[in-house]
Amino acid sequence: MKQISAKLAGEISLGKELSVHRLGFGAMRLTGEGIWGPPKDRKAALAVLRRAVELDVNFIDTADSYGPYVSEELIAEALFPYPKGLVIATKGGWNRPGPNQWTHDATPDHLRKAVEGSLKRLKLDRIDVYQLHIPDPVVPFEASVETLAELRDEGKIRLIALSNVTREHIERARRMVPIVSVQNRYSFADREWDYVVDYCDLYEIAFIPWFPLAAGKVAGEVLNEIARAHQATPKQVALAWLLRRSPIMLPIPGTSSVEHLEENVAAASLHLTDEEYERLAAVPELVASR
Repeated sequence: MKQISAKLAGEISLGKELSVHRLGFGAMRLTGEGIWGPPKDRKAALAVLRRAVELDVNFIDTADSYGPYVSEELIAEALFPYPKGLVIATKGGWNRPGPNQWTHDATPDHLRKAVEGSLKRLKLDRIDVYQLHIPDPVVPFEASVETLAELRDEGKIRLIALSNVTREHIERARRMVPIVSVQNRYSFADREWDYVVDYCDLYEIAFIPWFPLAAGKVAGEVLNEIARAHQATPKQVALAWLLRRSPIMLPIPGTSSVEHLEENVAAASLHLTDEEYERLAAVPELVASR
């Protein structure tokens, strides 16, 4: 039987301070429908988190808005006291007023309260990686980043990261404070943020892609064919492509099922040929030409 371990994806450095395996876990899907409220099956959600750690996943991504609060609470319930080397990255600056609803609030006052709340729920004295969930259109970006820099200086945050940003945002933030990771939507068939991946590659900033399995007929045809050749699932192939795309890539596939978790982590041992990698990389151009 093949070994299933996140270790097989290799290591990635976060700000030259922390090292994690290059296949993490995104904890958004552990909440209720619409990313709202508790999960339908709490025991199953806790089992997924515990199994992730057993499979050598040592980077878990969450946010205070997932639930809201539910995802962070589940992580603490399942894993505290935390195993050595486990990095929990959380986010603030986006609220969750109802199912499938989001509202901005990256004001300094809100971010301070968000960090304090996350510390309490996660039972931490300091958050290893704290991400600004999204720039707030009515709050100066520098004011949000400066607040996180102050919280870092106060010892409440170790490393600062960004999510849903442009290259310009990253450059502006880096003038104020080191940025260790960027989390944007990205997959082999959805390459809008290619230029941000390239920028992160250049400056050794980890790139955390979300929504790694793009839909679409053309994408599906190529994906299914390559999956069959490897006796793998389409999602495993999509994840293998991301891991091959750049050494700074840190995918965080999420699920509420232990079976799917094991399937995702098994992608760490899947190696695409050069031809397969290039065929998948060409999908956006194929879609555009049809």
